[in-house]
Amino acid sequence: MNTRQKGMEYETLAAEYLAGRGYAILEKNFRCRCGEIDLVARQGICLVFVEVKYRRDGGCGEASQAVDRRKQQRLSRTAMCYCLERGIPEDIPCRFDVISVTGRELRHYENAFDFIR
Repeated sequence: MNTRQKGMEYETLAAEYLAGRGYAILEKNFRCRCGEIDLVARQGICLVFVEVKYRRDGGCGEASQAVDRRKQQRLSRTAMCYCLERGIPEDIPCRFDVISVTGRELRHYENAFDFIR
């Protein structure tokens, strides 16, 4: 299984996890010139942009540590493009979550970081 296939497998796992907790999955793998967002979901009125990270084991640290400031900035820009392309009103609350899969352990970090310009 190549890296892309493995990524899609864990993104599907994350989408199922969120759906099981009442999130509506709106889109998978949104891409634009700014970057890519793994999952876009809705929880109540809040629009949730989700980054999914996987590590086989904790030897190189927890998977969520890979979402550094540079990645957060890219995700923020991509989320802004998503909202513009989809005509999302500016007053809709949004947040950024990270789902980390390390080995067999899945962790969900709600509101993991704030929008970065």
